Amino acid sequence: MSDFLSLSYPWIKAFHVMAVISWMAGLFYLPRLFVYHAERGQKGAEPAESFQIMEDKLLRLIMNPAMIATWLAGLALVMTPGIVDWSQIWPWTKAVGVLGMTWFHMWLAGQRRALRDGRGLGGRQYRMMNEVPTLLMAVIVLSVIVRW
Repeated sequence: MSDFLSLSYPWIKAFHVMAVISWMAGLFYLPRLFVYHAERGQKGAEPAESFQIMEDKLLRLIMNPAMIATWLAGLALVMTPGIVDWSQIWPWTKAVGVLGMTWFHMWLAGQRRALRDGRGLGGRQYRMMNEVPTLLMAVIVLSVIVRW
C-alpha cells in the first residue's frame, strides 16, 4: 500500500488541490447566497424558492462531494510515507484548520435548513460568517507552505 501511495503521490496531491478549490468555492459562495436569501427572500415568495434551490444544489452536488474528496485525498497524503512529520507543529495547525473548515461546512448545512424553515440569521451575521473560511484557509495554507 505504501508503494502505491508513494508512486501515486503527485496524482493524489493534484486531486486533493482540485477538491480543495471546489470545496472552498462553495464555502465562499454559500454564505453569500444566505445573505441574499435573508435580505431579499420572503418566505413563500419566488426569490426564497430560488435561493433554496440554489443553496440545496450547491451544498449537495458540489460542496459535499468536494469535502469528501478533499478528506479522502488528504488522508491518502497523510498516509504516504515521508510526507508528514508529526513531530513538527504545521501538521497539527493544518489539522485544526481542516477540522474548523469541516465544522463550518456542517454549520452552513444547518443554516440552510434554518433559512428554509424561516429561522435563519440576518444578512449582517451571514456577511460576518463569510470571513470564516478565509481565516481558516490562511491558517491551512500558511501551515503547509511556510510550515510554521
